Amino acid sequence: MDKTVPDLATALARIENGMVLMVGGFGGSGAPIELIHALIDRFKATGSPKNLTVVNNNAGNGRIGIAAMIDAGMVAKMICSFPRSADPRAFTEKYLAGEIALELVPQGTLAERIRAAGAGIPAFYTPASYGTDVAKGKPVAEFDGKHYVQERWLKADAALIKAELADTLGNLTYRKAARNFSPLMAAAAKVTIVQATRIVQPGEIDPEQVVTAGIFVNRVVEVSDPKQEEALMRDGVAYA
Repeated sequence: MDKTVPDLATALARIENGMVLMVGGFGGSGAPIELIHALIDRFKATGSPKNLTVVNNNAGNGRIGIAAMIDAGMVAKMICSFPRSADPRAFTEKYLAGEIALELVPQGTLAERIRAAGAGIPAFYTPASYGTDVAKGKPVAEFDGKHYVQERWLKADAALIKAELADTLGNLTYRKAARNFSPLMAAAAKVTIVQATRIVQPGEIDPEQVVTAGIFVNRVVEVSDPKQEEALMRDGVAYA
């Protein structure tokens, strides 16, 4: 099945108000900037999507990417590990004004909650956060004399991820650290939308090099010259 689509707008079709949206990236590494900005374009033109819950390692930087989504008023809640990073102005302003909610999740727990959803595991136990405010209200169990906190899987309606190479069937490879959360998110989302630097024909990717199998991917769009978050910030770009 050919999963390629002709443009970013088509790739983002059917992302609706109130959805849980996972966004790949560890800071700027692997951040699907073009997909995010195309979604902002749609919001500016139509007023949708809004009231999104966004899952990412952080809450955005500067005035681009996720931060620009927050500035535009598209995001109702962030689920992340680092709400304060290099330039957290957008999130900080909205949070202090009571205009955005935050679910703070330890980074390893965040990755495991996403992985668990993809594996069909509804809950697991971890020692991370035991005895802290993050664990309040969550079930606790003792194993071998140590206390563990129960965490639930974390699913998404859609995931936006960035790949280095894709074939038309949706098989993906990533560029070094740009891999990060993306394979986990692809498995945990109902719909996975991918921007790839290059799209090739089936068989042109060595099967042993495939990181995310096409079964987890729904749409692929080629973005041959993707922009890097840090470079845009240095240039003073403001997208919202």
